[in-house]
Amino acid sequence: MYKMRYLAMAVAALAAVAATAQTDVAEFRPGVTVDGVNYFLPRTRLRIVVEADKAVTVPGEFAPYANRYLRLADAPTVETTEWTISQVSIQALGVPDSAKAYSIRLKGRTSAPLVSLTPDGLLLGVNVAVEPEAEAPLPPHVAAPAPLRGRDFMTQEILSAGSTAKMAQLTAEEIYDIRESRNALVRGEADNTPKDGAQLKLMLDNLDHQLAALEALFKGQTLTSHEVQTIDYEPTAAALADGRIMVGRFSRRLGLVDADDLSGEPLWLTLRPVSPLPAAADDADVARKKQKMEQGLRINMPVRTRFEVATPTQTLVATEVPVAQYGSVEVLSDALFNKHMDTQVEIYQHTGSVRRVSNAADE
Repeated sequence: MYKMRYLAMAVAALAAVAATAQTDVAEFRPGVTVDGVNYFLPRTRLRIVVEADKAVTVPGEFAPYANRYLRLADAPTVETTEWTISQVSIQALGVPDSAKAYSIRLKGRTSAPLVSLTPDGLLLGVNVAVEPEAEAPLPPHVAAPAPLRGRDFMTQEILSAGSTAKMAQLTAEEIYDIRESRNALVRGEADNTPKDGAQLKLMLDNLDHQLAALEALFKGQTLTSHEVQTIDYEPTAAALADGRIMVGRFSRRLGLVDADDLSGEPLWLTLRPVSPLPAAADDADVARKKQKMEQGLRINMPVRTRFEVATPTQTLVATEVPVAQYGSVEVLSDALFNKHMDTQVEIYQHTGSVRRVSNAADE
């Protein structure tokens, strides 16, 4: 978990010295801005999480004899891999936007320099301690099961056979013997049929395991794992204008591949704003008020955007995400901090918008 940095800049001492000073928030200028707390507003990054099942089919050692001895006409003779998408999800992350770097200067009677930041400088809160949010965990990877080991159940006669063909023949005979023994147990005709149901089940399970392992020597086996792959993408103005962008490709043989790898079919990300912000009012009074607020705290006003990930034949996921870079930067009046020393502002880590404004004295 990220360690929260809570910066206390000796505000109490400064307040006693300069009662008329005001909060001063300005654009951050590296090497120039001094005596202040620097912070970033975020831009939105998407993490597209692709969950897929990877099935590896391994031919058996006796695959060429499968039809002759076990009447298996379609036993695989070469190893193959097939990927299938099981689920797609979209996670939204906030990353520092270098174009939205600001500095809260230390100037007397103001609480604004008391801020909470993430380790990489994203603003979390003013005059309140806020813990950074941890990234959402990825779904778990599930490994393929261990392959069946048919040779572990070969008799001494099979292992000492002089050729692969003879080994296959003797193994097939062993398979038929196990099948007969199993059927006799199920019918209660075997000499050693147990009267206890649990003991009978244990014997049948053991025979089933031996049978599956020996049959796999002929018909092969398919080992399936659950894989998790990701695509990171930052929505751009160009993508919003086009309405669609290819973020990758998915190959049934290789899984997730790059967008320029023609072995897979395209994964399209379509996007459109759901609730665009109204156009800025061209009003002289509004302009004057905004000019007076220019020293206030900068926040993001994101635009909720609908995203869909799809192949040419199906939609895999559709969701709505607030996107910081499609919105605007607004200003919270510096009066919140200059006149009300107990004002607390909490900021959404991944969007830079206001989560909560409160007064500590009222709590």
